[in-house]
Amino acid sequence: MEQIELGDVTITRIREYYGSVDMTPHAFFPESSKEVWTDESPWLDPHFLDSETNIVNSAIQTWLLRSEGRTILVDTGVGNHKERPYAPVWSRLDTDFLANLARTGVAPEDVDIVINTHLHIDHVGWNTRLDGREWVPTFPNATYLMPKDDFDFWNPENSHESVFGRGNQNVFEDSVAPVHRAGRTLLWEGSHRIDAHLRLDAAPGHTPGSSVLTLASGTDRAVFVGDMLHSPVQVLEPHVNSCFCEDPAGARATRRKVLGWAADHNALVIPAHLAGHGAAEVAHEGAGFAIKGWAPFTPYTERD
Repeated sequence: MEQIELGDVTITRIREYYGSVDMTPHAFFPESSKEVWTDESPWLDPHFLDSETNIVNSAIQTWLLRSEGRTILVDTGVGNHKERPYAPVWSRLDTDFLANLARTGVAPEDVDIVINTHLHIDHVGWNTRLDGREWVPTFPNATYLMPKDDFDFWNPENSHESVFGRGNQNVFEDSVAPVHRAGRTLLWEGSHRIDAHLRLDAAPGHTPGSSVLTLASGTDRAVFVGDMLHSPVQVLEPHVNSCFCEDPAGARATRRKVLGWAADHNALVIPAHLAGHGAAEVAHEGAGFAIKGWAPFTPYTERD
């Protein structure tokens, strides 16, 4: 089992998908330098880059937390059977995600809290499952914590323009709205204290409502950063955004702030999409940051 304990909180990685995202480094990270991908390729390959095809690799995974007697999921991936006409790599998947969750001893009914760090296609998919012809909450007893700013931004009734274009089409309708209609959502703003160990804070930039989850238990610290980072290259070059960031300047400011805090507090940085070890320890280096170590999660590749 891919699991660690930080203070009184247990963290387990639940896999959904690992592999290509059908994008080159320059397409995914337009501001990144060609040199960083070349110079760092010996360790970026294979977890973060396929050097032969020059295609970025990524993980879709959920972080399962057990804290103060409650079972908490951080982000819910892509989901099965979702119609994604403008994101074919995520369309109509049929993965073993719920079976992988069950292997940890957790059934959908056991989940107390679901955290969506933001409301992109690959962070809310398992919020719902198909029951006949209707989308219903996958975790019927859970409170779903969603950032209100993202809820409002992605609500089609509000007609906001997005750099994502139509990539998030159908997502609100099949993975967000059904949970809200069922009365299972808590829309929060600013910050939200979950328990003595866990706190959500707004971290806008990637999306208007993007958030981070900070864990502080005993002397241990960690921060779950969602899509503030898609690649370890963004630790080395913190000015680099993904092509999906709604507010580029805001995303850069958030990244520097959170990485700086993590470096100062010896906190584990846990993004949504890092394969390999899944999380990193960072340190200040010049005007940026360096990776000083990896989390003790078992590294994996698509060949596992």
